[in-house]
Amino acid sequence: MTTFSACLCQRSEDGALTFSKAVNFTNETKGYNQFLRWVKSVITVGPELVFLMEATGVYYEKLAYHLHKINKTVHVVLPNTSKHYFASLNIKTKTDLVDARVLSRFGAERVHKPWLPPPAALLQLRNLTRYYVQLQEQKTALGNIKHSKDSSQDVQSFIIKSNKGLITEIDKQIAKCLSEIKRLVELDKQLKVKIKKLATIKGIGLITIVTILAETMGFEQFHSAKQLVSYAGYDVVQRESGTSIKGKTRISKKGNRYIRNALYFPAMVACRYNTTLKETYLRIIQKKSSKMVGQVAIQRKLLVLIYAIWKNDSEFIENYKAGSPDHKTEATQDSSATELL
Repeated sequence: MTTFSACLCQRSEDGALTFSKAVNFTNETKGYNQFLRWVKSVITVGPELVFLMEATGVYYEKLAYHLHKINKTVHVVLPNTSKHYFASLNIKTKTDLVDARVLSRFGAERVHKPWLPPPAALLQLRNLTRYYVQLQEQKTALGNIKHSKDSSQDVQSFIIKSNKGLITEIDKQIAKCLSEIKRLVELDKQLKVKIKKLATIKGIGLITIVTILAETMGFEQFHSAKQLVSYAGYDVVQRESGTSIKGKTRISKKGNRYIRNALYFPAMVACRYNTTLKETYLRIIQKKSSKMVGQVAIQRKLLVLIYAIWKNDSEFIENYKAGSPDHKTEATQDSSATELL
């Protein structure tokens, strides 16, 4: 994203809102300086100035860091949070300038938690885990090319050797990326301990754990499991109106694809080897025509379990006994994970 749109909303003592004209700026240092000069030219004396922006991918980060560095109060809201606010105002038009105006109003009308830069370890892990996924996707694409060339007639040896060499090189880079992820985890002792506790969930491995922690920045901006589920795109969308329209119920998928990607294979493993989750999976698919519905439900439940264990700083106990010292913690985990199924 090379530009961003901004609008200033000011609230008077009687609660009336006034808006400036929405203006575009370049998403770079020069644009940030122009933006701050523009703010000074349109703001009047009044309440403390705060800057609110939506967490759209990674494109908000440079501006957020720049403002935080010069001691400005920054609020970063999750897309699903701003979406509900837009819906409450019945805003149907979707443009950058309209978004800027509504977000400025959101900042003026509501109280938000100040944004702080995430821990460096989580930010670096996000870069590495995303690159790990991207390398895997490239390897898959090259594997598909290899399969097509192997089935083709009279393909030049150069193409075969080149394809093989690229796959070999990507394998090396994947191994290096994984090694760097492990090194970063080892350097952060506190993070390492909490990751070890999360690994007590059967079916969850290191890459899955660090991916989810990195994509959510340690769940810092999340206040409920429901909010997290929506952020990941596991929220349920129903299509039903009266008696004439009864479409299939699906997950929205309008969320973080890296989280869903990380939970795909662990959910398959959990459905077979995690006793608690296997029972849930079998119960769900009995009423559904597709087993994928059960798989997605387990992905969602794994995500909420990870969230609950991280927040409680506990371990997952698969076969706990009622009345045991760990019963309360485990019961909390289980209720948090099942409330959305």
